[in-house]
Amino acid sequence: MHTFARRTARLAVILAMTAAALPTGFVFASDADVTLVSVMQQTEPITVYTTAASEISTLDPQRASDQVSIAAIEQLFLGLTDNDPLNPGNILPELATAWEYDETGTVWTFTIRNDVPWVRWDPVTDQAEQLGFVTAHDIAYGMKRACDPRLGAYYTSVADKVILGCDEVSTKPVSEVTDADYDLVQVFALDDTTLEVHLQFSAGFFFSQTPMWMYRPVPRSVIEELGDDWTEPGNLVTNGPFVLDEWQWGGQRVYLRNPLLPEDLRGPGNVERVIQRPVFDLGTTFALYQENSVDASGVPPAELQSILNDPAYADQLSQSTSMSVFYFGFAHDKPPFDNVHARRAFSAAVDRTAFALQQGSGEPMIHLTPPIIPGAPPINEVGVGYNPELARAEIEAAGYPNCEGLPPLLIVSFVGSSDWAEFLAASVERELGCDPSLLTVEQQEFSVLLETIDPRNAPEDRPNIWTLGWGPDYPDANNWVGDVLHCESENTFKRPCSAVDDLISQAARETDPALRNELYYRIEEMFFGPEGEHPLISLFLDRSYVLQKPWYSGPFQTDGIFGGPHYNYRMIDQAAQLAARGS
Repeated sequence: MHTFARRTARLAVILAMTAAALPTGFVFASDADVTLVSVMQQTEPITVYTTAASEISTLDPQRASDQVSIAAIEQLFLGLTDNDPLNPGNILPELATAWEYDETGTVWTFTIRNDVPWVRWDPVTDQAEQLGFVTAHDIAYGMKRACDPRLGAYYTSVADKVILGCDEVSTKPVSEVTDADYDLVQVFALDDTTLEVHLQFSAGFFFSQTPMWMYRPVPRSVIEELGDDWTEPGNLVTNGPFVLDEWQWGGQRVYLRNPLLPEDLRGPGNVERVIQRPVFDLGTTFALYQENSVDASGVPPAELQSILNDPAYADQLSQSTSMSVFYFGFAHDKPPFDNVHARRAFSAAVDRTAFALQQGSGEPMIHLTPPIIPGAPPINEVGVGYNPELARAEIEAAGYPNCEGLPPLLIVSFVGSSDWAEFLAASVERELGCDPSLLTVEQQEFSVLLETIDPRNAPEDRPNIWTLGWGPDYPDANNWVGDVLHCESENTFKRPCSAVDDLISQAARETDPALRNELYYRIEEMFFGPEGEHPLISLFLDRSYVLQKPWYSGPFQTDGIFGGPHYNYRMIDQAAQLAARGS
């Protein structure tokens, strides 16, 4: 993202939370072992019941790219630093307790704590096995591994723009890469508790990247021994606030408190177990919420007004944002969207305000970087947005007047967003005169969609348009225009390099905040203004209503905006929860 030394002495620990749940004044009899097991089986750990809108794609920190996987990794792996759940944008110590950089701003030195164990949880025996302690070598290995193109990871293209030598590995042909190439990446463990990271330039945003999942330590010897199977339950070795007790495709995920984690890393919450079910339909999640089977839910658009007017939900309903921007991506490597006029036409044909009203939530977006992110222009100030007259002029300029001669288009949507694709199809039929039979909508599970739009695929194997979203990884505009749109990023759009990419690189290196803001304003205009490239159709900023049960509390408004949520900051009033569940 080291060497991982597996200790021969094994420490088997019964999960601490079961002992803590024993009744006050419990007296052990002569058959204490039998009695203890009986009480454990009857005691309900303090549990959050929740759902997720898609499957986990991977639990490998260097491979993860989707929010569901990143949220899982947040529970299982500690980072170099941590995003503050209470104050978005603030960075807290985690594995690193101190840091400094040299006068050039390109060499960072981190002091690493030496008391965080590697843990393998056995879901059959309910035992935790300690396998040594996390060291600077483990972190260095994780950061180097983040540069490995053999992983096919999206965030390799983020790391290789910052870490010195990372790009030398990431750009090599996959067939030529070996583990020996990791030595090219200029990240060094000077000893077990000292990590040195060399940057390509003085990147002011680097420190805000340090909590990110692809820089997290992973157990080298376990990966080398088990290969891709290292993340399976029973194999997985982690170091985070929770351990993985259960995970299977299509089934629930169960996380348990890590009984070996140092006390100061456990967090202020009381949650001992998280049970998460994959539920792809918001209406189903809401029904589960109503019957007290889950502790939180989004609000289906059809139910929003009735819930807003129902006093019974007054203390449960809140509005929040993940700062995620959702969009339609264009394939620039084949007709018709290799033509900038066609991209402008489709973008100007979409009424974002009408879309947001139809969805019942969300704020229309006409450029990419959302508000509050440093460097973001005002939300309604840069970009064309909905302009039917311009749309018709641009589709004619593209050589497809009234969509005549337009080739058949495949729109691929992730599960739950097929109605977005249908909205787009209706928009271009109404505003551009496109025959609806030209547009085919196909729905795919999220991880499958990511494979489908992989820029390494042949053009004929990729869709023309797809639905996707980008949630913030770190608080800087570079995370948006640089990591998403730069031609040398992962570039799922296959957009060719142009003058705007030089400007993005200039902004990344600029240290004056005022000048950076000015540069990012110009960059967004060059992408989404009347003469812009329009690599995608920005659709909406996530602003959604959510419901939490009265017995469930935590920093819901601030936690998880960057990275994943912190369940170790959540509280459950178990007596109220169990009473409502009939337990």
